[in-house]
Amino acid sequence: MNNRFMDKLENVLMPVADKLNNNRYLTALRNGFMVALPLIIFGSIFVVIANLPFIDNWIGEEAYATFQDALGPASAATLSIMGLFVILGIGYKMVEQRGGESIYGAVVALAAFLVLTPQVLDETTGVIPTSALGAEGLFLGIFTAFIAAELYQYFVNKKLTIKMPAGVPGSVARSFSALIPIALTLTIFLAIRIIFSYTPFETVQNFIYTIIQEPLTALGSGLPATLIAILLIQIFWFFGLHGQIIINSVLDPIWYSLNDQNYQAFQAGEELPNIVTKQFIDTFIVGIGGSGMTLAVLIAIFAIAKSRQMREIGKLGIGSGVFNVNEPVIFGLPIIMNPLVIIPWLLAPVVVGAVTYFAMSIGFAPKPAGVIVPWTTPAILSGYLATGNDIMGSVMQLINMAIVFIIWLPFLKIMDKQYYENEVKAK
Repeated sequence: MNNRFMDKLENVLMPVADKLNNNRYLTALRNGFMVALPLIIFGSIFVVIANLPFIDNWIGEEAYATFQDALGPASAATLSIMGLFVILGIGYKMVEQRGGESIYGAVVALAAFLVLTPQVLDETTGVIPTSALGAEGLFLGIFTAFIAAELYQYFVNKKLTIKMPAGVPGSVARSFSALIPIALTLTIFLAIRIIFSYTPFETVQNFIYTIIQEPLTALGSGLPATLIAILLIQIFWFFGLHGQIIINSVLDPIWYSLNDQNYQAFQAGEELPNIVTKQFIDTFIVGIGGSGMTLAVLIAIFAIAKSRQMREIGKLGIGSGVFNVNEPVIFGLPIIMNPLVIIPWLLAPVVVGAVTYFAMSIGFAPKPAGVIVPWTTPAILSGYLATGNDIMGSVMQLINMAIVFIIWLPFLKIMDKQYYENEVKAK
C-alpha cells in the first residue's frame, strides 16, 4: 500500500472523524450513556444471577421462582427503565457543556420527556408503562433531552430569569433563576403533546417509533450496516482516533434498543428476536481483547515471535489484554499508521462479525440474551454470560479468536522477521 494512497485516505477520514468526535450532541449522547452504564451493569449482573443454570434442579422450581422474584427489582429498576437515566445524563451534559446549571438541564430533560409520555396503561390512567421508559422510549428521550436542554439554556442566555436580592441563600437563588426557563421549556413540550393528540399518530411516541426508530432499528440490526460500522471502527483506530467512541455515539441507541428487545424476550422465555445487539458487538468482537480483537494477536505473538521487540510487546500487552484493554498493542506493535497491519486489522473483525452473525442465524451459537456484561469481563466468560449462561457463547468466542489468529499470523511473521533482522544487525 503506497504512501500516496495512505495520505489521501488520512486526509479524507481525519477531518470527518475529528468533527464527529468533537460534536457536542454526540459527546452529550456518549456521556449520557456513560451516566447510565453503572446502573445498566448492576441490573444485568442480577439478571445473570437470577438465571444461573441448574439452580431450579438444586432448589426446586417453586423456590427458584421465589428466588427470581426476589432479584427481579434489581433489573426492573435499572435495566428496564434505562431510558430515564440516559435522558438525565444527556440533559446534564448538554447544559454542562454550555457552562450552565447542569442539574437543571437534567431535570428539565426528564420533565419534558414525562410531559410527552401518555400516562395510560390499557384502561388505567395515571400509570406510565415501563416499556415507554426503556427501549421504546429511548429515541424520543434522546431527542427530547437535546431539545429541552437547548431551550432551557437559550432562555437562560436571554436573561429570562428571576434575580433574587443579595443575602438570599445560593440554592434558593439558583432555583428561582431556573424557574422561568424551565416553565417556558415545559410549556413548549406541553403544546407539542396537545398538537400531536390531534394527528393520526396521537402521541409523539407513536410518531418517533413509526417514522424514525423502527426503520433505523431495522437498518442497524442488519448484517451490512453492522459490518460497515465494524469496518469504520477499525479505520478510525488505524488513524489514531478512538473508533469505538465515534461509532458508538451514533449507533449505541439502536444497539441498546435491540439489546433491550432481546432482554425482554429472554425474561419472558420467548425466542430472542435480534442477532445484532450491543452485546453482539461488545462480547463477540470488542470483548476479545479490545478493538481489533487483539487478544488473539497476542497469542499469535507468543506462538511465533523470535524478535525481542515482539516478545516484549506480548508480555506488556497480555495482562491488560485479558481484560480487553489493548493500548499496549495498539501503540506498541504498533497498529496506528502501520501499513504492515492494515489488512488484518481491517479484515479480521469484519470476517468475525459475518461468521458470528451466520452462526447465530443458523442456531449454531445462541443470540445475545440482552444481558449487559461489563466490557472488562475476560473472553470465554463474557460469551457464556452474554448468551444467558450458554456454553456455546464461549465456543463462539474461541472460534472467533481462531479466525483472528489465522488472519494475523502471516503478517505477524513478516513483522517479526523484520524486527529480528534489525536486532541482529544492531548487535
